[in-house]
Amino acid sequence: MTQPPGQPPTGGGFGAPQDPQSPQGGFGPPQDPRQAVPPPPAQPPVPPQPGYGPPQQSGPYAQAPQQSGPYAQPPQPGPYGQPGYGYPQQSGPYARPQPGYGYPQQPHQFPGAPTPPPGGGSKNPFKGRPALAVGAAIAVLLVIGGTVYAVSGDGDGGKKPTAGGSPKATPSTGASAPVNPGDGSGDGGADPENLNEGRKAGESKVLWYKEAPDAPGSGADAPGMWITAKSAVKAAYKQVFAYNVADGAPSWDPISFPQKICAVTPRKTADDKIVVAYMSGISSNAKCNRLQEIDLGTGKKGWSAEVADGALFDSTLSLELTVTGKTLMVGRSQSGTAYDVGTGKKLWDKQRYGAACFPSAFAGGTKLISVASCGAGGPNEHDEVQELDPATGKARWTRPIPKGWTVSRAFSVDPVVLYLTNDDKKSAAISTLKNDGTPRSDVHSKESFAPQCGWAVLERDLQGCTGVVADADTLYLPTEAKTGPNEIVVVNLDTGKEKWRVKSPGDESMLPLKSDGTRLIAYVQPSYSAGGQVVSLPTTGGSHTVTGLLRNPSGAAPVEGGFYAKAIDYVAGRFYVSSTRLSGGNQSKEKLMLAYGK
Repeated sequence: MTQPPGQPPTGGGFGAPQDPQSPQGGFGPPQDPRQAVPPPPAQPPVPPQPGYGPPQQSGPYAQAPQQSGPYAQPPQPGPYGQPGYGYPQQSGPYARPQPGYGYPQQPHQFPGAPTPPPGGGSKNPFKGRPALAVGAAIAVLLVIGGTVYAVSGDGDGGKKPTAGGSPKATPSTGASAPVNPGDGSGDGGADPENLNEGRKAGESKVLWYKEAPDAPGSGADAPGMWITAKSAVKAAYKQVFAYNVADGAPSWDPISFPQKICAVTPRKTADDKIVVAYMSGISSNAKCNRLQEIDLGTGKKGWSAEVADGALFDSTLSLELTVTGKTLMVGRSQSGTAYDVGTGKKLWDKQRYGAACFPSAFAGGTKLISVASCGAGGPNEHDEVQELDPATGKARWTRPIPKGWTVSRAFSVDPVVLYLTNDDKKSAAISTLKNDGTPRSDVHSKESFAPQCGWAVLERDLQGCTGVVADADTLYLPTEAKTGPNEIVVVNLDTGKEKWRVKSPGDESMLPLKSDGTRLIAYVQPSYSAGGQVVSLPTTGGSHTVTGLLRNPSGAAPVEGGFYAKAIDYVAGRFYVSSTRLSGGNQSKEKLMLAYGK
């Protein structure tokens, strides 16, 4: 949720600002990666240190063992007065970020907000987007409809945001060099570095790659990635590029904007349209309020619009864009406006309702979900979740969330799977709802789950997570790997209980990517010496054997894993990875996108 700088908080859940000098134990406000000083370059892997991660438990209310590591705090009372777990003060790679960089400290934060960890503190610095950070084991919690076990995760090691530099040369096998324009234009010029050199038997190849456009020294956002039948489309700083999926040649001329792109629709429409938002200027008072529709098939601009500010404190300093069917939802800090995504015609507004309920975040897809903050500062302060009719904006159902709990992420909108956080309890939980908004189940697990999530600095980024997938009856969650490979835990959404799990076939963590109803597609992250993998496993029947689809070339592993923040997708037998954050540094030319195939 966004508040104008220097204004008093008004939306639900906004209390007094946190004292930036008070210890937060890793749960403090994240630094804005658009302005923060990049972390130092990654160091060689070091053995995991004691004291991180959840203590072993014999039961949901078990006393936390005494520790000698950074979590050596006396146990605090749990949610029901039972012995619980202290809220640890931290040092090292998961410490609370210090004030002084980027945006000011925000008044409302949650344990799920990731913090940018410095390099060198984890086994693998090639884990792109920061993991959902909760940072401590927590006792059982009562949330929406029953008992849930909290989830936790410490974030992952960061690497300097430069996906560039040439991997070490290895003996050539004569593999063809991928197409690289060098300047983002896609002209297929000479290849300055052959990422397929030394490609081993059974490995896929880099079909083509693109270098990033110039960006300011402070860095720039490169949000979104959209794959159509013909093109891979990517936004970067002030431009949108399109490349032929087979050979990387330009599909159409880059689209340029007068100011930087500040928001995009994360998903395209059924007829391959997207909407991007860009800034009104470069001053500190500039708004993220200019909309532009783009046809991904032709590269032509469609309708454009300017989003007006709402009432007092309801600004367009940042926007949240999402598409459901033919409806584009544009979220401000305390309200939203719906447009016809094909024509730009305004359809309806979602404004304050009920007992001071301010719609503060939206999530789209096959359903449109709204999250509102209600009764700020009062005895009945709470969040509410609604499903909205995309055509009219009317609420189909409303589900109040218990006081103290914040809807921080929507892991899925169909079915509705919510990631909830509680500042006071330093806790987190996963709850699911039925199609009518009534409670369905709460996830029962003592695992630390670690999907990769983006940066929610000024607003709730409800759909900013990669590595968590849900279908009609099942939720797929990646565990946090303390050492070695992780697992994917498969949860029954009707009961909240684990059905089965599968271990990563590689040495690194495996993330769920998508489900087609009969199989789960997952991505195994690269290591220092091995490329990533795309694998599948059946979701029905009794066998859940992992089958390899692509094994990316080991010679390109440093580039594949070097993105500080990334988007990934697997479409029609090709794997795509692109940067979502450009460093703007001049140490080496950084990569914007790579495409892999056989």
